[in-house]
Amino acid sequence: MRLSTLLILSTTTAAVVAGGWFSWRSWGRPTPIRYETAAVDRGRIVAKATATGTLSAVVTVQVGSQVSGRIAELLADFNSTVKKGQVLARIDAQLFEAALEQAQASLAVAEGNLAKAKVIADESARQARRLAKLVAEHIANQSDVEAAQATAEADRAAVAVATGSRAQALASVKQATINLGYTTIASPVDGMVISRSVDVGQTVAASLQAPTLFTIAEDLRKMQVDTSVAESDVGRLKEGMAVTFTVDAWPGERFPGAVRQVRYASQTVQNVVTYDAVVDVDNPALKLRPGMTANVAFVYAEKDAALRLPNAALRYRPPQSAAAITAVTPDKAGPTGGSPPAGGQSRAEGGRGDSGRADGGRAGGGGAPGVRGPRPTDRRVVWALRDAQPVKVPVRIGITDGSFSEILEGELTEGEALIVDAIGAPKPASTQAGPPGPMGGRRMF
Repeated sequence: MRLSTLLILSTTTAAVVAGGWFSWRSWGRPTPIRYETAAVDRGRIVAKATATGTLSAVVTVQVGSQVSGRIAELLADFNSTVKKGQVLARIDAQLFEAALEQAQASLAVAEGNLAKAKVIADESARQARRLAKLVAEHIANQSDVEAAQATAEADRAAVAVATGSRAQALASVKQATINLGYTTIASPVDGMVISRSVDVGQTVAASLQAPTLFTIAEDLRKMQVDTSVAESDVGRLKEGMAVTFTVDAWPGERFPGAVRQVRYASQTVQNVVTYDAVVDVDNPALKLRPGMTANVAFVYAEKDAALRLPNAALRYRPPQSAAAITAVTPDKAGPTGGSPPAGGQSRAEGGRGDSGRADGGRAGGGGAPGVRGPRPTDRRVVWALRDAQPVKVPVRIGITDGSFSEILEGELTEGEALIVDAIGAPKPASTQAGPPGPMGGRRMF
């Protein structure tokens, strides 16, 4: 029993000593770094601004009713193709026909009264003339002549009143005729019925405003997209610009269009300012329908064989200890900043930099520490893997499509490897601890 206990204790002691020796030998050794790279190449870059919008017909007409009444007949339905003047519906016309007959009867009475007033006025005028002759022959008195003349003038006034009554009766007949005509609802344009709001037997009331019975799209082979473009992108848009868009109803298919108008009126929703850009769209196959949501891409720049780099290389920043020992080519310092200071890193190379952006912000910041220099947005820094070592390369970029950016300036060649990520990077020097020192503590590097 005592022998086995000694054997176990000796084995445990040997394992602890071996582990301690191995830890002492390996403590402080840097973890090897494995770089992930992507190559500089040539290819097509299409710079786009994206927005969402709604499809609609270029001209949409709402057909209503000018008169109130019961719908007696419907001659058009959803998706009906109609021509200008084609009858869509009829309202019960009995009341309007009766009103027309009443107005015509009133007109007949007014015309009779006018004829009677003319006869009386003519007779009064003749009587006044006869009395005037008798006064000249000293047969009649002057007072009789004056009375006859007054009667003639009153009868002429009665003719004018009868004429006005006849005009009123004519207007009533015309109004009743028009109202009777409004009981027949006709299409004002050629197009397709996209909405019907009534059924047979339903009563429509037009006392306050004309109720909408049908909505007609004039020509669905020509449509438009009203898009909401962010204020940061609206400056890139212009009339005639090529546009492509997709709709959920036809996944994988892109539809072409062109910008017709960029409106100056703004819309603000939840503190976001947007502008309406109207896009003309051809729809010969009638695949697109009003109300569909369109995801629009405005192509404002494109190049076919641009020297390009992956945007992941622009976002890469080396760890602090790696940046401190990396050789930087002195002739590439230029406007994007100089070599990193000893024992540290430049602002452009740091994890976030002055701007606080996760990708290091804008390149630049040369000069004294803490002094911010000009930071043009097209001046950036990438890290090339040369002779298995990362090397900082300042570049100036052009257009981008979100995945690749054009290289306008920089010491990069086609096929060169750019670092996009580093796996197994060492910790910063200030947090590394060495093996135990002679006094039992740990030596700090």
